[in-house]
Amino acid sequence: MKIVRRLVELPRLQKRLVSVGIDVVGLLLVAVFAIWLRFGYAQFSITPYLAAILLLPALAIPVFIQQGLYRAVIRYIGFQFAFTVFGAVSLVVLLWATAIFMLDLKFPRSAIVITWLLALLFIALTRLSMRWLLSEGIKGEAGRKRVLIFGAGSSGQQLLNAMVRMPGLKVVGFIDDDKALHHHEIGSARVFARDDLNRLIAHYGVSEVFLAIPSLSASRRKSILEWLEPFPVKVLTLPGMAEIVSGKVSFSDIREVEIEDLLGRDSVAPVECLLKRCITDQAVLISGAGGSIGSELCRQVLKHQPKVLVLYEMSEFALYNIEHELTRSPDLGDTKLIALLGSVLDEAKLRRVYAHYRVDTVYHAAAYKHVPIVEHNIQEGLFNNAIGTHVAAKVAAECGVKNFVLISTDKAVRPTNVMGASKRLAEMALQALQVEFTSTRFVMVRFGNVLGSSGSVIPLFRKQIAAGGPVTVTHKEITRYFMTIPEAASLVIQAGSMGVGGDVFVLDMGEPVKIDQLARRVIKLSGLEVMDEAGNGDIEIQYTGLRPGEKLYEELLIGDNVDGTDHPRIMKAHEEFVPYDELMAEFIQIEANLNRYDYDAVMGQLTQLVSGFSHSSGIVDYLYEQEKHAPKTLMKLVN
Repeated sequence: MKIVRRLVELPRLQKRLVSVGIDVVGLLLVAVFAIWLRFGYAQFSITPYLAAILLLPALAIPVFIQQGLYRAVIRYIGFQFAFTVFGAVSLVVLLWATAIFMLDLKFPRSAIVITWLLALLFIALTRLSMRWLLSEGIKGEAGRKRVLIFGAGSSGQQLLNAMVRMPGLKVVGFIDDDKALHHHEIGSARVFARDDLNRLIAHYGVSEVFLAIPSLSASRRKSILEWLEPFPVKVLTLPGMAEIVSGKVSFSDIREVEIEDLLGRDSVAPVECLLKRCITDQAVLISGAGGSIGSELCRQVLKHQPKVLVLYEMSEFALYNIEHELTRSPDLGDTKLIALLGSVLDEAKLRRVYAHYRVDTVYHAAAYKHVPIVEHNIQEGLFNNAIGTHVAAKVAAECGVKNFVLISTDKAVRPTNVMGASKRLAEMALQALQVEFTSTRFVMVRFGNVLGSSGSVIPLFRKQIAAGGPVTVTHKEITRYFMTIPEAASLVIQAGSMGVGGDVFVLDMGEPVKIDQLARRVIKLSGLEVMDEAGNGDIEIQYTGLRPGEKLYEELLIGDNVDGTDHPRIMKAHEEFVPYDELMAEFIQIEANLNRYDYDAVMGQLTQLVSGFSHSSGIVDYLYEQEKHAPKTLMKLVN
């Protein structure tokens, strides 16, 4: 191995000279050996054949240089290089035979064919031997990571071709469910059945499995991940077909398992007419355009060619990011893109915007959504989420906006926190406005957590695992609904095109997921073990306790009165609301109490107004705490 390492460390020119020297000596021996095979005995004089023997490497080296045999990086040679070797050696022997005949050199004629075959074998074997030494010898078997590829289809084979060039990895083989492929070899890897996995882990020390079947349905992918979960291997996966657009698979496409893979939620094709109904050739405004849902709404709305797309956002940084992205989008076309900084509480500005751009449809995604942050900032949460929604919706109706779609949340159902209560108040405001402004269609769309939004749980778990733990979960029994951002945005647009007005649409979120089980699965699929009570394992799970306003289980419906719709994942709820005049009187009183930081009075109002509201965590607003300890000083500052 020391010799090999020294060869590797040589300058490139010296490496090529070594290769040339090996070829010269080898080809001389090949010519002599061919004569010996021809005669069948070893004792003969080579003097008569010396000119022909010396001519062989003299012709070969220039041809090999011209054909690039000394330019290729030996450790990365592949099938294309084999064709180059065959062509170069065949050309050399053809030129050599021609020279022998034309110069009437002495050499057994039948030995020329033998020389050709031996030269092919010699040149190929020297290259392959060096490749093996460089890939196996330098790195050493102990230093290489053994991996399996699940899926022996075209994507798996392309992935294999990319990985064999990586000295730090050794592909032990494929696993595939196709029995016809079992125990056959594809490329340089053998195909195994699922039952072989335990043996492969024990015998070869397999530490990672790459899932390379991008055409799998979500439910099938989930099934395979559940099967892999008990094994002590890290699982990585290729993205779905929708994410692979080049037609080629590289090692860089491999990613860690996402929560979408664990949920196994198969997509449902959107109803195209519902996507276009409130968008195509119309003026659309998206409030909260830079947020997780707002930005995805912008992307999907743009695909359906609105005449004008107004991005309304309070955060300069978020507005810059989404505008920068959309101006470079191939979907922009003839759409006029307007990026505006503004608050949903700014009634005058909203009125000017609606009127100036003659807005037809509003998707209202502007909201403070993090439960603990709103608990600590009650005034801003209620002003922005509830009062701000009422302002944006009322002005929209007065300016002739045809459709107003509110993005709501499952936390609005029997809320235990201010954020959920504020979103239910926003729904109630729209329900009440529908009676007052029948020419505008107010629609509310309610759903649970979206994956990939700020504060998503999976990236947090990964960060904690990478740091060696612990992984933090608030409560062992806490469950949540999950949906991908693109699916949620698509369903919001489709639901917004349904109904006659005042409708509360609820998205089918699938089955709720236990966060504790989710954390355990992420740890297992990272190739690690959850630490038990005795301290055995790799990653500890710590339970930190429910945060202020947080509840164990989320719900999507206040009552049981729900109907289906034309879309299999959109339901319509029928829920009570307060008449507009009564609700506005309550809003005015809430606003007055908020301005006085009288949060006890606010909680009393929310308990009366919002069905099922139960705020059991107590008031933890920072300014409420300050007022309680220094009320006189604070009131002076306020006044």
